[in-house]
Formats: sequence, structure tokens, C-alpha cells
Amino acid sequence: MGKTYERIDGRLRTFIEEQPIFFTATAPLAGDGTVNLSPKGLKGSFVVLDELTLAYLDFAGSNAETIAHLRENGRITLMWCAFQGPPNIVRVHGRGEAVFRDDPRFRDLLARFPDIDPNLHGLRAVIVVHAELVRDSCGYAVPHMAYEEDRDLHAKRFARENDESLSAYFTKKEHIATSLDGLPGLPLPLPPSTV
Repeated sequence: MGKTYERIDGRLRTFIEEQPIFFTATAPLAGDGTVNLSPKGLKGSFVVLDELTLAYLDFAGSNAETIAHLRENGRITLMWCAFQGPPNIVRVHGRGEAVFRDDPRFRDLLARFPDIDPNLHGLRAVIVVHAELVRDSCGYAVPHMAYEEDRDLHAKRFARENDESLSAYFTKKEHIATSLDGLPGLPLPLPPSTV
């Protein structure tokens, strides 16, 4: 049933790139810390950088748990499910980092996402994941569901923000600069956008 892969290429890469949604899971080191699981979507906000490196855009939201956990320990798992076509689940276990707007690598990474306008979504960071273990499994119990389209609500909400107002929004949110468990989250004030 399950198989381990040495790299993300061929049919595995095609499967990952075709999915309209994926999930991220992170956790703090503390045994009683809050495990975080987040759905990610928006066409064009995810890329395979090379055979062992993936990246996705981290947009404005109410929390910054993934960023906080990556800053503390770097552990992350990404998961894709086949909701259409043959059953399949792919997990990439690895080490991740948040590349923030003031990082010298940010602009080059952002260029890898040509199909999305980051100004519409309150871009906070690019999350880069270095795969350490890549596995698939059957997915027999995953239901068939149809993808219709991306929601436009996120872009409508955050397109009206500029760097200053976005920083103010994040500052007002309880769990942006600090995680649910008190870990450092998104560094504020938000560095100016370079796009």
C-alpha cells in the first residue's frame, strides 16, 4: 500500500501540483503544546522548487501557528489527498522555515509564484519546506468531492490593506506575534512589501 520515495518527481510531482488543497501540520516542542493543522489553497500559491524542496505563500490570517512552530523547531508535514480520480494520499515530512519579506531570498522565491498577485492577500512570508521523508498511502477512505473554484473572499478582504494597515491588523490579533502557546510568531511590524 504505502511507498517511500527518494524525491518528488514524475507522477508524484504531477499529483501534488494538481491538487487544489493541501494541509500543513506543525507542533511546538512542549508535550502539552497546541498541534496545528491548516488547510491551504488558492491556485498558484504552492510550488515544487526542486526534487526535495517545496514552497507556499503564507497569507494574512487570524493566527501564525505554523510560523511560530517553524521558528521554534522547523518540523512540518504537508499532506495532499485525492478527492477526485484514483485514491491517493501523499505526505511530505520535513524541515521548514518562514522566509520573511526582509530576507534577501524573499524576492527570488516570490518570483517562483507567477500566477498569483501577493498584494491581494496580505503576504506575510514564503514557507520553504525541505523534504526528509516522502510517502504515499492508499486513500481508500477519502471521499470523492468536486472542486468548483477558489473563494474570492480572502482577496476581497486583504486587497484593501497596505503595509501599515496590515501591520496594525496583525498587531490587534492575539495570536499573530505570539502563538497560542506563547512562542514568537510573526515578527512585527511587518517589513515593507518589496513587490
